[in-house]
Amino acid sequence: MIKILAKSVREFKKMALVTPLLVVGEVVLECIIPFVIANLVNEMQAGCGMDVVVNYGIQLVVMAMLSLLFGVAAGNTCATASTGFARNLRKDMFYKIQDYSFENIDKFSVSSLVTRMTTDVVNVQMSFMMIIRIAIRGPLMLIFSFIMGFVMGGRLAMIFLVTIPLLAIGLALVIYKAMPVFRRVFRKYDALNDSVQENVQAMRVVKSYVREDYEKKKFSAAAEDVCKDFTKAERIMALNGPMMQFCVYAGMVFVLSFGSYMVITSQGLEINVGQMSAMVTYSFQILMSLMMLSMVFVMITMSMESAERIVEVLSEESSLTSPEDAVTEVQDGSIDFENVNFKYFKNAERFTLSNVNLHIRSGEVIGVLGGTGSSKSTLVQLIPRLYDVTEGCVKVGGVDVRRYDLETLRNQVAVVLQKNVLFSGTIKDNLRWGNPDATDEEMEEACRLAQADEFIQQFPQKYNTYIEQGGANVSGGQKQRLCIARALLKKPKVLILDDSTSAVDTRTDALIRKGFREFIPETTKIIIAQRVASVQDADRIILMEGGRIDDVGTHDELMARSKVYREIYTSQNKAGDKDGEE
Repeated sequence: MIKILAKSVREFKKMALVTPLLVVGEVVLECIIPFVIANLVNEMQAGCGMDVVVNYGIQLVVMAMLSLLFGVAAGNTCATASTGFARNLRKDMFYKIQDYSFENIDKFSVSSLVTRMTTDVVNVQMSFMMIIRIAIRGPLMLIFSFIMGFVMGGRLAMIFLVTIPLLAIGLALVIYKAMPVFRRVFRKYDALNDSVQENVQAMRVVKSYVREDYEKKKFSAAAEDVCKDFTKAERIMALNGPMMQFCVYAGMVFVLSFGSYMVITSQGLEINVGQMSAMVTYSFQILMSLMMLSMVFVMITMSMESAERIVEVLSEESSLTSPEDAVTEVQDGSIDFENVNFKYFKNAERFTLSNVNLHIRSGEVIGVLGGTGSSKSTLVQLIPRLYDVTEGCVKVGGVDVRRYDLETLRNQVAVVLQKNVLFSGTIKDNLRWGNPDATDEEMEEACRLAQADEFIQQFPQKYNTYIEQGGANVSGGQKQRLCIARALLKKPKVLILDDSTSAVDTRTDALIRKGFREFIPETTKIIIAQRVASVQDADRIILMEGGRIDDVGTHDELMARSKVYREIYTSQNKAGDKDGEE
C-alpha cells in the first residue's frame, strides 16, 4: 500500500526528504538549549560574572533563532510536499478512473469514487504531512530528551522507562478497537454521498411529488448513523489523551518530588539545581513529543482505511484493455454478432443476452425495437466495447472488437446514449467533444443534420451560448439533438442512437433520419427506439424479447409474420389516432 501511494509523491520527493532533515536540526537545537541553560544556572550559582552570562545568552539566542528558522523551513517544505502529494494522488485516481470500463465503475459506484477522491485523499494528505514532519519530530524529541534526561538526571530518568511502555500498550489497544469502527464509518460515508447525489440529480422529481420532508428524514437517518459510528470511534480514540497525560504527569510528579528531595538531601552533590531545571524542561519536552505522537497516531488510525480505499482504486485494472498488437484501422461499418452470450457479472445466474447471431452490412440503417428490459441497450454497448462479451464474439469491419485499439474503435463507433449528457461550457465546447479540430462550418453542418441549428440560431450568443452543467438550461429535445450533432462530428463508420430521439417530435425525428440517409449514406446507423415510426423506414428492424433476437426483417415482413410487432404497431397507431381525434 505504501509503495503504491509513494508513487504519487513524484516531483515533491525532494521536499518530502528535506523536511525530516530540517526537523532533525530543529529538534537537536531545542534539546541542547535546556542543557546550556542548566550550565548557565550552575555558573550563576557559582558566582560567575556578567561576561559569562552574556556569552551564554548569545549562544541561547543564536540556537533559538536557528531552531526557529529550521522550524519555519520545515513547515514550508512539509506544506508544499503534502499538498502536492494530494494533488498528484487525485490526478492519478482520476486518470485511472478514465480508463475504467463500465464494469469497474459498477464495482465501486460513483458516490464511492467521489468520497475516495475527496474525503479519503484529505485524510491521507493530513497523515502524510504529519509523517514527514510531526512523526519525525515527536520520536526524535522523545529520544533526545530521554537521552539528555539520563545525562542530566541519571537514575532519576528511570521513571520514563516505566511510563513509555505502559503508554505504548494502551495505544495499541485503542487502535485495535478503533480500526473496525472507522472501516464501517467510511462505508457509510459512501452510502450518505450516494443519497445526496441521488437527491440532487432527481431534485425536479422530488419537488414535483412534494417529497422534500421524506428526503430530509432519509438523509437525517443516514447522517445520524454516520454520526453514531464516528462518535463511537472518537470516544475510543479520546482515551488516548487521558492515558498519555496520566503517564507523563505521573512522571513529572515523580521528577519534581523525588528530584527536589535528592537536591536537598545530597546538597547538590548527586543532582544540582541546574540539572533539576533541565530535568523539568526535558519532562515537558517528553510530554510535548508524546502529544505529537498522539496526534499522529489518531490521524494515521483514521487514514489507514482511507489509504486502503485509495489503493483499491489505483490498483484496479480495467477489464477492457487494448491488445499489444492492436488493430488501428476500421475498414468499414459492417457488424457481426456470432453466438454472443453476455452477462454483467460472472456469478450472475442468467445471461442478459443469449444466443445472438446478427450480421449488419456497412451503410445499413438498422432499427431495434423491444420492450423494457429486452436488452436493446446492452446489445449496442458491445459494439464499441463498452462491455466485453461473455461468450462468442462481436466484429466490426470484419475484426473482433477485442483486437482493436480501444481509442481507434470508439472513434469509429459513435454512440449517443439513452441518458444524454452535456458539460458546462459553450455549445462549441460541447460539440468539439466529437472532434477537437472541427471548424465552425463543420459544426454548423452537423447541427443542421441533427436539426439543432435552427434553435441554436435563436439564442443571442448562438454557438457561443453557455450550457450549464448537465445541460440544465436547454430542453430534453435540444439536448438530444446537440448530442447527436456531437456524435456526427466524429464522422464515424458506425452511428448508434440509443433511444436518442425520444424527446423530439415525430417531424423532427423524421428530418433527422432523412438527413442521415442523404449525408452519411456509408455510415452504418443503428437506431434504438420505442416508436415504430422512428424505425419504420429502416433497411431492417431487429425485434428483441428477453435478451434474445425474436425476429429480423423489414417493416412489411414483420407486419406479415410477427404477432408482437403487429401488436406494437397497432397499439401505437391507435394511440396516435385517438390523440388526433381529440
